[in-house]
Amino acid sequence: MRTPRLLLLLVTGATGAFVLPGAATVAAAPQQCAPWSQEVVAGGFGVLENLGFDGRGNVLLSEQDLGGGPGAVRALGADGARTTLADAVDGPGGIVVAGGTAYFTTGNTASAAVGGQHTGTIDSVDLATGARATVARGLQMPNGLARLANGDFVVSKDIGAGSMTRVSPDGTTTPFASALTSTNGLAVDAPRDRLIVSTTFDPTTVIAAVDTTHPDTPITRTELPGFGPLNSADDLTVDADGTAYVALNVAGAVQQVDIDTGHSCRIAEGLPLVSSVRFGTGPGWDPNSLYATSFLGTLTKLTPPR
Repeated sequence: MRTPRLLLLLVTGATGAFVLPGAATVAAAPQQCAPWSQEVVAGGFGVLENLGFDGRGNVLLSEQDLGGGPGAVRALGADGARTTLADAVDGPGGIVVAGGTAYFTTGNTASAAVGGQHTGTIDSVDLATGARATVARGLQMPNGLARLANGDFVVSKDIGAGSMTRVSPDGTTTPFASALTSTNGLAVDAPRDRLIVSTTFDPTTVIAAVDTTHPDTPITRTELPGFGPLNSADDLTVDADGTAYVALNVAGAVQQVDIDTGHSCRIAEGLPLVSSVRFGTGPGWDPNSLYATSFLGTLTKLTPPR
């Protein structure tokens, strides 16, 4: 977003939590875990909302302008080289790379939330040619982005009704897992055929596991300690074991969450306005480390203890 999350919360009001009858809820008691080391690897960007790796040696960064001007999708090489993948982007959000194509959302702005505008899109860029196209239009403030195994997309929206939307490759949209509200981070846990989702402004922070084939069946929900808006769970990622790693934007922390047992602990703190996390992919990026963006324009490497 172009404004800090707490300011947007004051403007719009927090959404109410809704629990699907029969859903399994696991309360994640606060526990300690060994902290991961931190190293700032880049800075000086605008507001960084999201990231993804292109597998070719670059991390792609959704950069927004705090002053309300156009944003961009930047590319940062492992050697430090900076280029632009897509310029003049209105409120870039989630990024997904599939094959030789990068997909990203647009229209993730505070004005879209307040004004109810449906100007958001899913755009694509061919990584080989740079050709840009629009996959879907008419979305309201699409934030997180995931691509399911069948090629469908899911976008999230953390303010207002209609929290998640499924988007087919032809641009057709349908509601998705409507029991969840104020959704933000999305990550596909492919081996278990589920979509992991975080909530931002609900009174309790929820990390949910949604069956991608039957999204309206009872949802497994893990509740994190603390008041939801003061956690302000943002984007997340999932490792091969199905463990989630969640950026807590306002809390300035990254939380590790075992979806099935409810075990949860903070692996990193002191990360002001952290917005997204991904494991490194491609030449020059450590696959065992998480890379975290922030609204302060930094990219930080988080490395687990040896």
